[in-house]
Amino acid sequence: MPSPGLTIDKVVDAALDLMREEGDKALSMSALARRLGVKPPSLYNHVKGVDDLKRAMRLSGLRTLHQHLQAAVVGWSGPDALWAAGQAYRTFAREHPALYSLTLAATEEADEELQAAGQQLLTTLMAMLRGYRLEGDAALHAIRCLRSALHGFVSLEIGGGFAMPLDLDESFDRLLRMLDQSFRAEGSN
Repeated sequence: MPSPGLTIDKVVDAALDLMREEGDKALSMSALARRLGVKPPSLYNHVKGVDDLKRAMRLSGLRTLHQHLQAAVVGWSGPDALWAAGQAYRTFAREHPALYSLTLAATEEADEELQAAGQQLLTTLMAMLRGYRLEGDAALHAIRCLRSALHGFVSLEIGGGFAMPLDLDESFDRLLRMLDQSFRAEGSN
């Protein structure tokens, strides 16, 4: 019988809090049950185990990242949309590092729900790149470049890899300007 008031969203949020506070290795059904004040079997009304829990967390991460990106780029195109998307991506990764890390893996084709969440992100980014006249394979290559650049920057930032006393915001703006120039050149070919 489900515990009153316990929902999949509460389970996912508690799991993310646990990972954020104690690290990825601390995530277990028993640790999560203690955090939620329930017996471990109560969690199995919402998830099948740790792997299913991580899947639910990943789905939450993809949906949340999509919401952030979509809200940022709506009404913008070209460099303005790129800047807004870059800022939203960076903010999401910095504010939700555990959730962000779960969004990085490729989605299994058999998982239609995760595929749909990933496709929403892709659709938003493809629409953003139309401002650069990039479509089809050219847009997909551009998205890979964009994702690689943003992930590299935020991973180094989150991990403390930028130790020099140099303005990180300026460095990030320069990265976005370089991407903008590259996308403009690609779109004019």
